[in-house]
Amino acid sequence: MSGADIRQLKQQLRLQNPVRSVGMKLLLIFFASIVSLVLIIGILSYQISKSIIKNKVADASQQTITQATDKVDFLLESMENITIQIMSDDAVADNMSKYKDKTLTQFDKLQTGQLVSSRLKSYVLANSKIGDINILPLNAEVTDTYRTTTPKDDVYKSDWFTKIKEADGKAVWLPTKKAGYVSTPNSFAVGRVLRNIKSSSVEGILIMELKTNALREALGVVSIGQGSSIAIIGKDNNVVYSETSEELETPYIVDVAANIAKTGIDSDNFEAVKDKEEILTVYDPIQKSDWLLVGTIPVGELVKDASTIFTLTIIMVLVAIVLAILVGLLVIRMIAHPLVSLRNLMMEGARGNLTVRVKDNGRQDEIGQLSASFNEMMEQITSLVSQTNLSAQEVLNTASELSDASRKTSISAKEIAVATEEIASGASSLAVEAERGSDLTGTINVKVGHVVEANAMMETAAAEVQTASRKGADYMSELITKTGTTEEMIRSMADKVEKLQESTSSIRKILDMLDNITKQTNILSLNATIEAARAGAAGKGFMVVADEIRKLADQSRQSIDVVAQITAKIQTEMKETVGVLSEAYPIFQEQITSVKNADDIFKQVQAQMDGFAGKLQEVTGSVEQLQESQHVLSEAMTNVSAVAEQSSATSQEVASLSSEQLSISDGLVKLSEKLEQLSNSLKESLSKFSI
Repeated sequence: MSGADIRQLKQQLRLQNPVRSVGMKLLLIFFASIVSLVLIIGILSYQISKSIIKNKVADASQQTITQATDKVDFLLESMENITIQIMSDDAVADNMSKYKDKTLTQFDKLQTGQLVSSRLKSYVLANSKIGDINILPLNAEVTDTYRTTTPKDDVYKSDWFTKIKEADGKAVWLPTKKAGYVSTPNSFAVGRVLRNIKSSSVEGILIMELKTNALREALGVVSIGQGSSIAIIGKDNNVVYSETSEELETPYIVDVAANIAKTGIDSDNFEAVKDKEEILTVYDPIQKSDWLLVGTIPVGELVKDASTIFTLTIIMVLVAIVLAILVGLLVIRMIAHPLVSLRNLMMEGARGNLTVRVKDNGRQDEIGQLSASFNEMMEQITSLVSQTNLSAQEVLNTASELSDASRKTSISAKEIAVATEEIASGASSLAVEAERGSDLTGTINVKVGHVVEANAMMETAAAEVQTASRKGADYMSELITKTGTTEEMIRSMADKVEKLQESTSSIRKILDMLDNITKQTNILSLNATIEAARAGAAGKGFMVVADEIRKLADQSRQSIDVVAQITAKIQTEMKETVGVLSEAYPIFQEQITSVKNADDIFKQVQAQMDGFAGKLQEVTGSVEQLQESQHVLSEAMTNVSAVAEQSSATSQEVASLSSEQLSISDGLVKLSEKLEQLSNSLKESLSKFSI
């Protein structure tokens, strides 16, 4: 196997690779484009829906939390107002001042204290939210100040007690404690330094403990969604209020302070992750305290409805996969299969099979036009090759006829040469006999019988010379006729070769036109590639189609180059044939001239031989008068001798011309054989094509 065959086999194997095929590329492009587009749109829709739902829920939850915060603020403000009422209560102020009177007996102090306690109890009984109200001295060593109860010593060491003292009369809200602050468990409290409005003296610390139910009642039924929770937390992130009492005084599930620091104080919500679960947290500060009302809801619960979009996206992706496969298969059937079929037909045409045609499928698109153009091209090439075959066959037949005629001419020339040699031999004999007759004229009387015998021999020789002369003239006439026929055949063959050259020139023009078409196809493919590149992702499929059209144009150009090479070879061989015929034609002209000259000489010889025969008859008639006409006979013998010498010279000239004609005939035979070889070579070149 040659290197060209191996390269062609490798190229075919590369073309047969399904991944490199146009159909598979289009299928992958459609598959990736449609699936990617649907998947991206689905994911974006899911994410956008999720974000919108979270934002909407966050806004709605923020409004709910803000309204609940207002309620809590109202509760706290109302409780602060009660502490102010207590501070402004004249009965409380008078009795507390009276309690400090040192002149009072112990019993009076007891009654005074009971009056203060009763007044505080009335506030407790008047409001169900209040758990208890107590007045504590500023420290454990103070004994002249009224106290409603005796607190534990650690109360004075607690942070909250110190905080109330430092507030110097401002209300301080204390978070919920399970153990309570003074007497009420599971309570939160508000405390402030109690000043006597009449004496402006500090009477102690007022602690009003509130039931956690007060916060529950203030909040009411607050919900920001399924699975949500509402809580109030302090600055230390511990729970002040929760629907679940077990969470009180425990750290909140989300570190609100840390997330606020990340998102910024201007933000009113954030997302946090707890136990690998995203939690949306909204908050609002309570104005009357440093607490935050916080609401949390799992993001999964929020976007539970949005998961339908994700499920729908998965379904649409599966549908898109099926659709992409179906569209890809349709494209393969409509584009790839016709292209593959056309490629195979072009490869068959490149191998020399010109009978391949694309079946008419009625398509009016570019592929249908390409198929029609391919069929038209193959028809034209087939017609050209057929015409070339016919012309080559005619040239071969003409070459065979010319070769036969040349051989016959050569044989005739050989026969003419033999006859000419015989004539020359006869002329030489005639000259010898004339010389002998001239010698014998002196002794004619003695050898009359010899003269009669010699005369008879001369008559016989003259008859033979005359016969040979006629035969030579006939041969020369036949040679002139055959030479004229040969000239007409050479001229006809030259005309046919010129017509064949014109046909090959037409083929060359058609090939140039096809080459221009392939160049224009490449330019159109390049323009299509540029426009596809401008179109971006939408033009990628058209870019692959344009690239495949460019490859087909390149393959067409290669096939055209092969046909052009063969046509060029035919033109070269035709030019060589024309050259050979051009060289042979002057030789045939010279041969015709020589043959005509030889014919004239033979006619002269025949005329002279006819005259010689007449003279011999006169000699025979005058034998009896030989003695009386010896002088006349001597002169006649002299004339005979001259004529014999002239005949001998003419015969030698004819022999020379015959030899030259034989040489020309041999050259003509060789030229005919060369023309036949060229015709066979042309036929072998054209036999590569199947039509």
